Amino acid sequence: MTTAIILAYTGLAIMLIFSGVGSAIGVSKGGNATVGALKKKPDGFGSYLLLSALPGTQGLYGFAGFFIINNQGIISAEMTMLQGMAILSAGLMLGFVGFFSALNQGGVTSNGIAGIGSGHDIFGKTMVLAVFPELYAIIAFAATFLISMGL
Repeated sequence: MTTAIILAYTGLAIMLIFSGVGSAIGVSKGGNATVGALKKKPDGFGSYLLLSALPGTQGLYGFAGFFIINNQGIISAEMTMLQGMAILSAGLMLGFVGFFSALNQGGVTSNGIAGIGSGHDIFGKTMVLAVFPELYAIIAFAATFLISMGL
């Protein structure tokens, strides 16, 4: 196995692992906030569910990036070191941006869930604020797509 292939698969692994772990932690934050909010206001479950699921999208971006790169047939014995480095770079970028985006989005959504549970009408405002960390994951996914098109 060549160094380029090892770099490429390392990038794909980082892409999946970090975006997935970030999403798992982010949705867990929302889930924990939901359990607390249900004790105060059980009829808000639909809002809590939607907000707590939002940080899960970063894991989907990581999987989509993996799928886009892996299904192009680029990773082979003939690939160049530059292609391997490009895939590693895309993996680092999407993995880490997805990780931190999901963590911080989970913080925003869990605070919104707590506020709704306390009787405040802030679902829409929380949703708008939660989009901001999501934007950076979308940008990282778009950059991954552009890198893959250049391979």
